[in-house]
Amino acid sequence: MRTLNLGFRPYAETEAAMRAFTAARTPETEDEIWLVEHEPVFTQGVAGRDAHVLAAGGIPVLRTDRGGQVTYHGPGQVVAYPLVDLRRLGIYVKEYVFRIEEAVVNTLWECGGVVGHRVRGAPGIYVRLADPYSHARLHAQQHAQLHAQQHAKPPGAGPGLALDAFQGLGKIAALGIKVSQHRAYHGVALNVAMDLEPFTRIDPCGYANLRTVDLQTLGVQARWAEVAEQLARQLRERLSG
Repeated sequence: MRTLNLGFRPYAETEAAMRAFTAARTPETEDEIWLVEHEPVFTQGVAGRDAHVLAAGGIPVLRTDRGGQVTYHGPGQVVAYPLVDLRRLGIYVKEYVFRIEEAVVNTLWECGGVVGHRVRGAPGIYVRLADPYSHARLHAQQHAQLHAQQHAKPPGAGPGLALDAFQGLGKIAALGIKVSQHRAYHGVALNVAMDLEPFTRIDPCGYANLRTVDLQTLGVQARWAEVAEQLARQLRERLSG
């Protein structure tokens, strides 16, 4: 698995390149991980709802073919795009998402001792705002609340409003993927040291008032290159056949 550090690139250019790579690859094509830092942009998933973009201002909003709702990319965020043949790796989408999240959890720990958490039904990684170094498991009630509210939504309603499941949590990594003929692209965005204001202009990942944080907010001073290298290593360990 090759790792390519693409540096600072426009989102649209990078997405087009991912789609071209995926369409052209063969069963023998080597998997790759692309590391990139994007210019400010809001991206909508394939089912993204315009209502979740509250005030884009001068930041462009681009439609993509990934899963999920709206998110923000900008300077100070490590974006990793694994371009992976899941059939060759012998795993399905659910396991693939789990491995990406695990790579982020380990990256947070290695780069600053921060403990990442999953919230069932809400892909991505979250941290405890009051104590980002806490190993205590999230209360089972948080998972139950999210599960219940998701199943209570009318069809096509999207993720909906802010949920008690996120109380005391901040989102530090967003995940959105696309799989075509067992070939995965798009990926994960990990917030390192950003201007977080643009996240207040959207319902992050479709959840109103969900707080977004970065390592800098948590008191961890880490370089973009250091976090990118660590995340790539963690991804390679979990996605190499």
